[in-house]
Amino acid sequence: MNNWLERTELLIGSDGIKKLENAHILIAGLGGVGGYAAEMLCRAGVGTLSIIDSDKFMPSNRNRQIGALVSTTDLPKTEVMTSRLLDINPNVKIISYCEYLKENEIIEILLKEKYDFIIDAIDTLTPKFFVIYHSVMNNLKFVSSMGAGGKLDPSEIKITDISKSYECKLAYKIRKKLHAHNIKTGFKVVFSAEVVPKSVIIAEETGPNKKSTIGTISYIPAIFGCYCAAEAIKEILS
Repeated sequence: MNNWLERTELLIGSDGIKKLENAHILIAGLGGVGGYAAEMLCRAGVGTLSIIDSDKFMPSNRNRQIGALVSTTDLPKTEVMTSRLLDINPNVKIISYCEYLKENEIIEILLKEKYDFIIDAIDTLTPKFFVIYHSVMNNLKFVSSMGAGGKLDPSEIKITDISKSYECKLAYKIRKKLHAHNIKTGFKVVFSAEVVPKSVIIAEETGPNKKSTIGTISYIPAIFGCYCAAEAIKEILS
């Protein structure tokens, strides 16, 4: 028995441990949701993790992102998370992409490896749509995180088919773009049905792909990430 995983093995058995050790999961986005998802998968014993993020950690990330510390400010998220994940499991294999991905690069990465599961934790609309669209078109197994901003109530978080999501502006925009390509159902999303008050949103451009800033709390993105990791592990163990 691999000693550090003895509690996990007690729960899922030696066959479950082997399935996770042999699994390869792609996590796109290492922010509030994706960082927690990556860590939960690593702590569960997943053998290979591909991680994608073009950003560096900023002070404003510290309220909700697991890799954001005073000591990691201005460091690439992929670099910080790679070091952190290897400190949890020195045997985990990390494949890292520290770049902003356009459609062609997304297609290349999605088809480059044989992933057992994909977690989409991207918070920018266009690359998020491309990951979802090309995952659907290539029959890849995945879950997509919708908007965690502006939410406070963890009891409103749900995981369901994209067609059943509601009270989420990001999910609405993704559904609209997918409908234009005749995709209306067929994959799961993590979303919150909690209504977001307008007072927590500031309309301001904080970057080339950010049109607004929305209030966030520490625990909601973490729970979204745990839901995503749980879906990936459930799929692998099944």
